[in-house]
Amino acid sequence: MDVTLLYFDDCPNWRVASGHLDALHREHPDISITRHVVDTHEEAERTGFRGSPSILINGTDPFANPDDPVGLSCRVYQTPSGPSGSPTLDQLRNVLAQRWM
Repeated sequence: MDVTLLYFDDCPNWRVASGHLDALHREHPDISITRHVVDTHEEAERTGFRGSPSILINGTDPFANPDDPVGLSCRVYQTPSGPSGSPTLDQLRNVLAQRWM
């Protein structure tokens, strides 16, 4: 399974998501994790970047809605504890488990 973290440096939330992905990798060493900096609007359009951080699983953003705007902004995720700058580790585990089924 390929997981890609899309982010831009000016948004601090990507570091939280990156830490969650590192934890997932320790649990499942067969996951391939790539980090990709998106730093232009053209790159955001090309990658379908819905804000930092965005997480793609096998090329698909499981947290995106079709009407979410593409662009260079910090992203907000709905978590059990309320809005957050990153999905929780459990949310990521659930998404990965759904993809493995």
